[in-house]
Amino acid sequence: MTNYQSLTQFTFANKLRLIWSVVTMRLRILSRYPGFRLLDIIMPTFIAAMPILLGQAIGGGAVRAAQNFQANTGTTNYVAYLLIGSNVFMMVSGTMWNVGYWLRREAETGTLEALYLAPTGRGAILAGIALYGNLRMMVNFILAFTLGALVFGVNPLQGDILLALVFLFIGLIPLFGIALLYGAIILRIKEANALIRLAQWAASLLMGLFFPIAIFPGWLRFIALAFPPTWMNNGVRASLLGVGFFFEQWYFDLAMLGAFCVIVPLLGYRLFIRTERSVQRDAGVGEF
Repeated sequence: MTNYQSLTQFTFANKLRLIWSVVTMRLRILSRYPGFRLLDIIMPTFIAAMPILLGQAIGGGAVRAAQNFQANTGTTNYVAYLLIGSNVFMMVSGTMWNVGYWLRREAETGTLEALYLAPTGRGAILAGIALYGNLRMMVNFILAFTLGALVFGVNPLQGDILLALVFLFIGLIPLFGIALLYGAIILRIKEANALIRLAQWAASLLMGLFFPIAIFPGWLRFIALAFPPTWMNNGVRASLLGVGFFFEQWYFDLAMLGAFCVIVPLLGYRLFIRTERSVQRDAGVGEF
């Protein structure tokens, strides 16, 4: 192979090195902003604190609030229930922010078109962004959940921790597919801020951030069950708190989440590529 070919033809090993280079670059950028790292850890506790304190205030104290909560969810540990919801929500939100703002930042700085001209392939770069996001979100979940448990005086090591981590790891895969769907919309409308905020509210509702989706009317519950983070969130809660899986057994719920792992990333990637080509034909990906 000539030197020219070695520069223009990427082997699998080269793609792996590119993916890791993207991860290390993003981690290096994150290390320059310690305030962001701190917010990642404390924000879920602040999100959960509002309904926790409100429930205690209007529910007749912590004991009465726990009894009321058990009647609707199957567990008296409402603190851990809400902390899990807020932390999973931050994972969903963070995944969309990582992909969405990466696209907007590259477009606004004029480097997105340069990436399209490079012989690296966009798939490897997107995989690097996804791997970085997954690593960051998993570390944030562990640290933030532990912090929240310590602040509110609950045991962070209860339940089947290993199974909960499996639900988290598997649930991150369809999350990337959702982020690609979201990225396709950003490429089309060339806006990230307002769209992310709208998506955050929709995600918090559908996944049952502070409540079980069993209280939804039938049509809304059907939509919520078609949203992968709902299964991820309930899987973690059921593993740690014993609130019950959707299909009664954990392996059925995990199988459903596994099906989302195949369908959602493929759908997201195809829509992203299709939108990308359409934008290139119309005005170019660097147009903002």
